[in-house]
Amino acid sequence: MNSDRGSILLAVVRAVISKQLGIRADIPKVSENPWLSEPAATFITLKKSGELRGCIGSLKARRSLIDDLQDNAISAAFHDPRFEPLSVDELDNITIEVSLLTEPEAIRFSSENDALAQLRPHIDGVIFEYGMHRGTFLPQVWEQLPDPAVFMAHLKQKAGLPPSFWSDEAHLYRYTVEKFGETGEKADEQVTAYE
Repeated sequence: MNSDRGSILLAVVRAVISKQLGIRADIPKVSENPWLSEPAATFITLKKSGELRGCIGSLKARRSLIDDLQDNAISAAFHDPRFEPLSVDELDNITIEVSLLTEPEAIRFSSENDALAQLRPHIDGVIFEYGMHRGTFLPQVWEQLPDPAVFMAHLKQKAGLPPSFWSDEAHLYRYTVEKFGETGEKADEQVTAYE
């Protein structure tokens, strides 16, 4: 996906959040961008002064890209349980990042050490599942947690398990993302694309 499409994805998210806050905004139309009707899984990440302000997404493509963007934008801005709902006063200080996810693929492993050896730092997003416990980290999390063992320990905690937990009944999946993000204070001027 090129940066023009990235600009449209970011414009959709900013317009959806703006409208939810009562600010007039035009959402790019599917009729002018038919690729928005294709199935996709996205994560929407909001940051304020470089710090996380909301992050919600989908792990599997179950609806159109436009629907996934809109629902996840509203959830990240107003329903992330870690944060208060976004206020209109914060909007100009928020930067938006859109991650398009590939289909998750199972990682086959014989032990935790084998699983850790297969992880590709800065490339893999990882899903950890055990029974009713489930958590994921986008590939961007490797920037804060570059060591695979530390990354996995934090991921298990996110899933509601102790960092030292391990079971042969656990399941791991990997995915990659195509990431588009706003830069700058008034986050609507520049777009950068990352693999």
